[in-house]
Amino acid sequence: MSEIRVATRYAKSLIDLAIERNELERVKQDIDLFLSAAKSSSELVAVLKNPIVPIDKKLKIVKGLFSAQVSNTTQSFFDIVVNKARAEVLYGTAVEFIHQYNEKKNILKAKIVSAVALNDASRKEVISIVEKATSKQVVLEEKVDANLIGGFLLTVGDKQFDTSIAKSLQNLKKSFSN
Repeated sequence: MSEIRVATRYAKSLIDLAIERNELERVKQDIDLFLSAAKSSSELVAVLKNPIVPIDKKLKIVKGLFSAQVSNTTQSFFDIVVNKARAEVLYGTAVEFIHQYNEKKNILKAKIVSAVALNDASRKEVISIVEKATSKQVVLEEKVDANLIGGFLLTVGDKQFDTSIAKSLQNLKKSFSN
């Protein structure tokens, strides 16, 4: 079975368990902590994915890093996954958990790249427009890229809206060359 399918099933199981125990928000915080640690330490993901590292060492690493900071539900889940020799899917499971959590809570992630940082009014307007268009709560990730010259690049799900001056200049150059 592919890693993505396994991660999806494990994430669904964890969400169902967290809901059953009325700990969904706590488990989400735990998964956010795990993802943060994994993103800041590529060694953690490498060790978990390495088939040469024994299961008991992986278990000690996961317990050492997280047992004092995560709920019993999350730690038990980590223990089960590692003991089943599936530690390589923990990161994918965490990513999929967040995806499924966002779907359950009707949350949509959007990303905006602009030439300058957005002010509060612009940020609120973008969020409002996307929320009206999608009927979902929007979490906006912002990034500044001076190469855009002006305008912005908005990514919502699999759709992208490019109003940057750099893109307009590129299109103009293409039309002149034709």
